[in-house]
Amino acid sequence: MNDKEQNIMQASPPPVGTGSLSWKRCAGCGGKIADRFLLYTMDSYWHSRCLKCSCCQAQLGEIGTSCYTKSGMILCRNDYIRLFGNSGACSACGQSIPASELVMRAQGNVYHLKCFTCSTCRNRLVPGDRFHYINGSLFCEHDRPTALINGHLSSLQTNPLLPDQKVC
Repeated sequence: MNDKEQNIMQASPPPVGTGSLSWKRCAGCGGKIADRFLLYTMDSYWHSRCLKCSCCQAQLGEIGTSCYTKSGMILCRNDYIRLFGNSGACSACGQSIPASELVMRAQGNVYHLKCFTCSTCRNRLVPGDRFHYINGSLFCEHDRPTALINGHLSSLQTNPLLPDQKVC
């Protein structure tokens, strides 16, 4: 499934007595939609209660008029931005990150696995490595700036590296 913002439209089900073939089936639960209103997004109809964010479980019809799809998930805007950044692009190279690709994250930035590298030695940082994030740059433990070792950088962020494999 492609990375995409989807509109959520509200519709009314067919009137009673128009035949069972005109009733819509919910893409979430598979049940017949007999509610006063139904939602339509991603080429499917949904009960209002069934169209939920895969992460926070918010009912998407109640919090806005759009939802996002990526990696088989349906997301609210806040969770999409939290997980994949504002642009869906790598913070290092600026290229788009495919929906199926795992990513690394630091301080709200999202990176391709191959782009998550030390700014000095260019070695790739992998899960379990310790790194330093200073003024938008990543440094491995070995190449951290000398001022950091002497304790002179007060704005330093030192983080254990974790992959963004489990999104919720």
